[in-house]
Amino acid sequence: MTPAGRVLPARMDPLSPDVVADPYPTYARVRAAGPLCRFGPASWGVTRHRDVAALLRDRRLSNTFPEDDPQFRMAPDLSRDVFRRIIPTRDPDDHSRLHQQMVRAFSPGVARRSAQRIGAMVDELLALGCDTGRLDAVADLAFPVAASVVCELIGLPVARTRAEVWPRAAALGRAFTPFLPAADRPAADAALSWLRGYVRDVLAERRADPDGDLLDRMLAVADPAEGVEEVVDNIVFLCFTGYETTMNMVCTGTVALARQPDEWRRLRADPSLAGTAAEEFVRFDAPIQYTARLALEPIAVGDRVIRPGRSVFLLLGCANHDEEVFADPGRVDIGRRPNPHVGFGGGVRGCLGAALARIEGAVIFDRLARRLAGLELAAPPEREPSALFRSYASIPLAVTPA
Repeated sequence: MTPAGRVLPARMDPLSPDVVADPYPTYARVRAAGPLCRFGPASWGVTRHRDVAALLRDRRLSNTFPEDDPQFRMAPDLSRDVFRRIIPTRDPDDHSRLHQQMVRAFSPGVARRSAQRIGAMVDELLALGCDTGRLDAVADLAFPVAASVVCELIGLPVARTRAEVWPRAAALGRAFTPFLPAADRPAADAALSWLRGYVRDVLAERRADPDGDLLDRMLAVADPAEGVEEVVDNIVFLCFTGYETTMNMVCTGTVALARQPDEWRRLRADPSLAGTAAEEFVRFDAPIQYTARLALEPIAVGDRVIRPGRSVFLLLGCANHDEEVFADPGRVDIGRRPNPHVGFGGGVRGCLGAALARIEGAVIFDRLARRLAGLELAAPPEREPSALFRSYASIPLAVTPA
């Protein structure tokens, strides 16, 4: 009990092995207990859809954290330095120069123009899988498509970047995770150091051009005081997040379809549901489970007030299973409408690649429905353990052509 006699909000530990493996039972518990949960030292987790959706757009919450913030348990190493320079951890006004270029490169129009190219890639990969009857949804489909598309949009060499990022993909995911055991940090920093060096080498051969591709444009607007490192770190972040979100969505979707044959048959009978299916997979198991903010002013949530200086974790995955908003939230419904999920965040700090992810998801699931007659798990999927990302290391599938 609190000194005033009020019952303390429920507590959840995002690093608990049970939560990392499957956070949804814990989410149900803390969501039922109230709109806030205790998330760690000097921090709150926001559990319910209404509050999360509103706070995603609330300017009283900042993305800039003090160096000694207890929630970002990073030693003074490379990962922390990069984490604090990239666009999502800065307030929009600080990096509007770069943000405008990124938004332009990942706009809905650009995404739509990529659809035909995405479809051709998916067809080629599925044909290879059908030849053998085996397909790993991670290594043979989700990653190569997502990584190729983002490399093309950024201006990175596609074949080389894709081939060299894949062996380091898991470690790169850990590099962008604020909660990370100390034992995992060296590998994360090594992967991040490699990618920064690689991007720096690519930029060395480019020139500043406000009318060029994304790399050229970002060089043209770079802050002279920060130099090329500002561009390097944000391109590194875009390269990672540009494939991670889509890859996780596609992986969640293929597992869901393989485990729920009724929904797979429904998609095969009506491939026009591919777009709503992609949205549902983002809702059902959000690729990114939470986003962190810092309270700048007092903020009322329910009957409590979050004080300035407190860390606020907007629990996207928890909000997406709010029974007040989503009927039967633990069930995949590929035709769910409406579907006001917050899996891509929201507001000015929403996912830059949301439009691209939606197009990629719609194309991939459409092609799966049209090209495959059979889609089954050939072995249990293997998760990539993370408190932040809902990702897979491997999803072995048995496939048969349509």
